Amino acid sequence: MAKGAKKDKKAEADGTVNVCRNRRALHEYEISDRIECGIVLVGTEVKSLRDGHANLEDSYARIDNDEVFLIGAEIPEYLYGNRANHKPKRTRKLLLHRREINKFAGKASEKGLTLVPLRLYFKDGKAKVEIAVAKGKQAHDKRQSLKAADAKRDIDRALMSRRKR
Repeated sequence: MAKGAKKDKKAEADGTVNVCRNRRALHEYEISDRIECGIVLVGTEVKSLRDGHANLEDSYARIDNDEVFLIGAEIPEYLYGNRANHKPKRTRKLLLHRREINKFAGKASEKGLTLVPLRLYFKDGKAKVEIAVAKGKQAHDKRQSLKAADAKRDIDRALMSRRKR
């Protein structure tokens, strides 16, 4: 577990500690490619993230002048911060290599595709964001994915009850 992370935060097998996930993105979009990138933060933002406070619900990433920016992500003000506290919904720069930006710019520029943040986490003590190229789902696609998830859940329940016998 990362230093300073809350006890209820679970460290995953690869040594990452999740701060928040964008569950709505998985429901609203069809995800194709994912990439991990760094994020430029100020000190009070890091402290707020280490406390487990963040929200990626209505956020997205945009490519401007060969740079990637995270827009709409909310990191609340640090509780013990002073007057130099950060703005909660400011635009934050994402750190990617030039070839990765070019690859994702080509994909994201296609009609109907966008860059969506999926999760915010700490890896080896550094804040990271996982962004993905996503395509919006239609209402019937959402219903199909819900039906598939329900069927999978029912199958798993049946298998578990059979194993317990």
